Amino acid sequence: MSNFLQRFARQFAELDKDNLHRLADLYAPDVYFTDPLHEVQGLAQLQEYFSELYANVHQLRFDFHGFDQVREGEGYLRWVMSYRHPRLAGGQPIQVSGCSHLLWDDKVYRHRDYFDAGALLYEHLPVLGRAIAWLKRRLG
Repeated sequence: MSNFLQRFARQFAELDKDNLHRLADLYAPDVYFTDPLHEVQGLAQLQEYFSELYANVHQLRFDFHGFDQVREGEGYLRWVMSYRHPRLAGGQPIQVSGCSHLLWDDKVYRHRDYFDAGALLYEHLPVLGRAIAWLKRRLG
């Protein structure tokens, strides 16, 4: 198990709306971050993205359960994200599984998240959620 991945996961899990300045401890100034909904370049844009994320959700938490180093400076983290949003799922907790592919030297310079955007967001919107549920039933 990679010490870097364990340390990164522990520090990432400690982030909240009040300590986002700590992103600079984890990420290189020119970090490239992507997920199914966003793409940002540079630490300033990453801090802005996380600031908006933490401002719009409640009880955001990451539980890491997999640490897989592929080679020196490259690995994957598996996680479950839990959060509440007042306008999604009636404010009830939402959980989404995903994984992060990381490239690093002393800090992460490339971070790509993989998760089901529907499970994160779309399925919990009133009209769109019903349409996605119907489509899943039809395809299943």
